[in-house]
Amino acid sequence: MDATALELDAVKFAQLAVQRDQSGRYQEAVFYYKEAAQALIYAGMAGSNLENIQEKINEYLERVQALHSAVQSQNTDPLKSKQQLDLERAHFLVTQAFDEDDKGNAEEAVELYTEAVELCLKTATETSEAGLQSKLKQLARQALDRAEALKESVSKSSQKEKSTAAKPNLPVRTFFPLGPDFSLNDKPQTIRAVQASESQGQRYTAEEIEVLRKTSKINGIEYVPFMSVDLRERFAFPMPFSDKCGKLPLSPKQKAMFAKWVQPDDITNNPTMIYTVSSFSIKQTIVSDCSFVASLAISAAYERRYNKKLITSIIYPQNKKGEPEYNPCGKYMVKLHINGVPRKNIDLHALTGWIPERIAMHSDNQAFNKDSTFRMLYQRFHKGDVLITTATGVMSEEEGEKWGLVPTHAYAVLDIREYKGLRFLQLKNPWSHLRWKGRYSENDTRNWTPDLQKYLNFDPRTAQKIDNGIFWIAWEDLCQYYDVIYLSWNPSLFKESTCIHSTWDAKQGPVKDAYSLANNPQYKLEVQCPQGGAAVWVLLSRHITDKDDFAHNREFITTVVYKTDGKKVYYPADPPPYIDGIRINSPHYLTKIKLTSPGPHIFTLVVSQYEKQNTIHYTIRVYSLCKFTFSKIPTPYTISKRVNGQWKGHSAGGCGNFRDTYKNNPIYQFQLDKNGPLLIELRGPRQYSVGFELITVSTVGDPGSYGFQEKSSGDYRCGFCYLEVENIYAGVYNIIPTTFLPQQEGPFFLDFNSATSLKVSQLQ
Repeated sequence: MDATALELDAVKFAQLAVQRDQSGRYQEAVFYYKEAAQALIYAGMAGSNLENIQEKINEYLERVQALHSAVQSQNTDPLKSKQQLDLERAHFLVTQAFDEDDKGNAEEAVELYTEAVELCLKTATETSEAGLQSKLKQLARQALDRAEALKESVSKSSQKEKSTAAKPNLPVRTFFPLGPDFSLNDKPQTIRAVQASESQGQRYTAEEIEVLRKTSKINGIEYVPFMSVDLRERFAFPMPFSDKCGKLPLSPKQKAMFAKWVQPDDITNNPTMIYTVSSFSIKQTIVSDCSFVASLAISAAYERRYNKKLITSIIYPQNKKGEPEYNPCGKYMVKLHINGVPRKNIDLHALTGWIPERIAMHSDNQAFNKDSTFRMLYQRFHKGDVLITTATGVMSEEEGEKWGLVPTHAYAVLDIREYKGLRFLQLKNPWSHLRWKGRYSENDTRNWTPDLQKYLNFDPRTAQKIDNGIFWIAWEDLCQYYDVIYLSWNPSLFKESTCIHSTWDAKQGPVKDAYSLANNPQYKLEVQCPQGGAAVWVLLSRHITDKDDFAHNREFITTVVYKTDGKKVYYPADPPPYIDGIRINSPHYLTKIKLTSPGPHIFTLVVSQYEKQNTIHYTIRVYSLCKFTFSKIPTPYTISKRVNGQWKGHSAGGCGNFRDTYKNNPIYQFQLDKNGPLLIELRGPRQYSVGFELITVSTVGDPGSYGFQEKSSGDYRCGFCYLEVENIYAGVYNIIPTTFLPQQEGPFFLDFNSATSLKVSQLQ
């Protein structure tokens, strides 16, 4: 996307919005204001240098909310006049200006004061109400006085700077609305190598911005990226907030128990947002997602245990202490980490942004060591490095009843203990009832001892009276009766982090990549490992925009790591992977790379799918304890040509071992005008082993060491082979594609990729 084009879109939409607004066509105005704000958001992400872009976004969205509330309430309450709404908007601008003024952002404050003055003066000429005019003029006077004082201060400061040294004209403040991953002042680039140490936040390409834009709509509702503008006075409106999406849809079970929607002040005086943080009060009743409720529980338990803000840190608005506060205007917002970036609105990753990992305890593909896993969980849990949930697998109703377990159900891990060689986890069923019935349950009279009860602070007799869904279970029993452990790691464990957002089109490459990786997304990762070693983690996250997609996740994704000096990999097993990923139908896949030797380590990361059916959007994020660079592997080729051919009858001659028939194979001739790199790929039926010969007919000048009489694609391979020549001389060349055996009939594609023009023709 082009920043200039987006800026023009914003201007056009804003003009239409103002026209509709002034003519009283408020619903249409709401639409165009939202479009204008959206265009500015993405213009900023694309590198727009427009001044005060954040304030414009804020202004449009504030007007949207004001108009939307007015439209919703027009049947019961009289609408405020446009001039009254303008006065309130001007007041918000002045409030913003005060905040920036206090922070020392003089230039930005002047802009805000000026906008407020202009709005007040304009509105004063549109109303005849004396009281309103007085308020508007008073507000304008205050704003103008402060703006003039600040302008004088800025002017003196500027002259002083010029007299000492010439300095670049930098903006007063740069927003990083998505944490360390976004910069609104950097222009899009075609290909970038991301430096993990970039202090200004990584630069997003136009492709990445388009990926984020496409996956902003989830279940039909748009969740735009969470920006700095969202943390300011957008929470304050002239009327009670009314959600543009309407009231929350309810399930039949929820509707049966539902009375009505109310505001907090409808049921209590002086409402308090957060009284205390406790996992025990969280109960799954008519919320159908057990993993979400379990995630809430362990997030609350973490915050309570370590006195570190986690679940409360994502709820807005907040006071100056960073605590969620009651908003009399009725709007609240939760920052969730969805589809690559923090977004406004679920798993633990969505709630916290922590790094998800999945440990399968009964997998044929993934090794599981009970002792080392428990030791790791115990140590990391008590350091506050990790949040943990666990889930049961498929089991019969009888088995579930026998052991007090719910099949395919998530449980929160509240504590981990070890006592005289015994190992325990404390779990919470998000239903807040129905507990484990095996060893160390409240009804187990054989294994509990007074010392153990005291150590675990558990009284079986009291537990028998109240079923709150919380229980202790021995580690060995959890490993036997549960299926998966889900971990969420604190990203602050890593000094360096960056990511790339991209798309893998379903049309790129075969359904299965068992034979060829030529069309798989590939990345170069270069790590500078210090003395003592380091850890590098790579998180692949598939973007999900539909609840059915999440529920019936049919996309099996993974990351495969190769040690090929960052060069593109074409064959899955040649060279063998350094780390071969397991293809799982989870939205997240975590790869851990452990480095032991100091110095540079260069890897090729390949995104892979099992039986690719659909286009996927994804984010690949690297976390490291040391410096690294991370980028898409660039291609030197600018020109591609495909030839469709076939081996049939006489022309299915087989390889050179069959001299009598080899000469009957198809022969193509191509001509290169200039020297440069060349890539030739042959794709044929997967049941055949294919290969080709490249033969020099003539060259322009003496190629020296770059010259050759004949090159081959190497060993014959199932369905796909390639030959890459780093520098081939201008000239004429023949290519002979063949199957390994004669009489193997079928179609094939011959793809030529070069950096210079070429002509291809068929000789036979």
